[in-house]
Amino acid sequence: MCEKGDILNLFEQKPLVTVCAPMVRYSKLQFRTLVREYNCDLCYTPMIMADSFCRSGKARDNEFTTNLEDAPVIAQFAANTVQDFVGAAHMVSPYCNGVDLNCGCPQTWAKQLGIGCAMLNHPEVISDLVRQCRNQILKPFTVSVKVRVLKDVRRTIETCRQLEKAGISFLAVHARTPSQSVGTIDTNTLKLIVENVHCPVIGNGGVKTLDDCLNLQKESSCNGVMVANGLLTNPTLFTGTESTPLECVQKWLDICFNSTLGDNLCNQLTIPERPPNLTFQCFHHHLVFMLEKLLTKSKRRIFNSLQHFDDVLRFLQYHLDLKPQVYGGNMFKKRQILNLDYNGRDSVYNKLKLPYQTVTELAKVEYSYDNDGTFFKSKLVEDDSIEFGLENIFI
Repeated sequence: MCEKGDILNLFEQKPLVTVCAPMVRYSKLQFRTLVREYNCDLCYTPMIMADSFCRSGKARDNEFTTNLEDAPVIAQFAANTVQDFVGAAHMVSPYCNGVDLNCGCPQTWAKQLGIGCAMLNHPEVISDLVRQCRNQILKPFTVSVKVRVLKDVRRTIETCRQLEKAGISFLAVHARTPSQSVGTIDTNTLKLIVENVHCPVIGNGGVKTLDDCLNLQKESSCNGVMVANGLLTNPTLFTGTESTPLECVQKWLDICFNSTLGDNLCNQLTIPERPPNLTFQCFHHHLVFMLEKLLTKSKRRIFNSLQHFDDVLRFLQYHLDLKPQVYGGNMFKKRQILNLDYNGRDSVYNKLKLPYQTVTELAKVEYSYDNDGTFFKSKLVEDDSIEFGLENIFI
């Protein structure tokens, strides 16, 4: 069960709330565990498709994992119907501190499904989802929305006001329009949003250092700052460091290795090729980001092309003298992935679904999170610059 702290207390107690953004494939439990060790106050899960989460036990097991230390955590869902969003929120509510509705994803497949930033064209729908979710699940559980700004500033502010009236706990604002993936963020509109709502506002976009976080707060008066790409290249960013230290890489190895172990700890410091609870992509890609400034270009090219756990571990031990370490008993229990029981928690989804059932369902657009990794995969074999150019990866 999740520690039921009130996320809103963070905004009262902290001059600046530091937040790990929802990142497709990357803000999973292992990475959330890592950044929490380096002054990250609040973590989001990757965006989860609410309809799949409600209908499939396999989706629930794959998309949301947690442990005793994973708090406070926000489960972010993509949805455009009450039954999907409220149903998913009710299912996951015992195991997280709040839910967030994604209204910012600009990817084509999301727009075709009528989710993500497409929701900004229907603020009344967003407000209805928030209102019904707020009525279903008692505080201190939070209900929030992550939005992008629109070219029409007045429309942006009015949407945020409507969400506040609907009972939103706080807002996260990516200060770029749905058509922007790079470039300067719109701090003026972000500041206007902060001035026109009474709930806390988290600013997001273009942040690469702790100084950037402080400057964004100074320019916009936002209550918190959310970081995506900057945390990938440097998970210790919120401590003020300029790049990832070796100590952080060691912690990543330990977190990943121990997450693959069962109750019977072993002394063999290796990771099997298909371990439970960890993909090679997650393990390796995070290291590619973190080692960007720790390896020479020639070594990066070698490391980025590795395709097996054993090869990665041998490389790290030979070149950096790093190898995974087994946790002590207490630490292992705190960080062991929990078995979550959703038995009976689909009742709200099933009840809400009845009024919306039709004889035939609309055709669904196929989507795949794996396809979103094409840009990154090109960097595994082609490292022609010191910077990886991550701007286009995340929402």
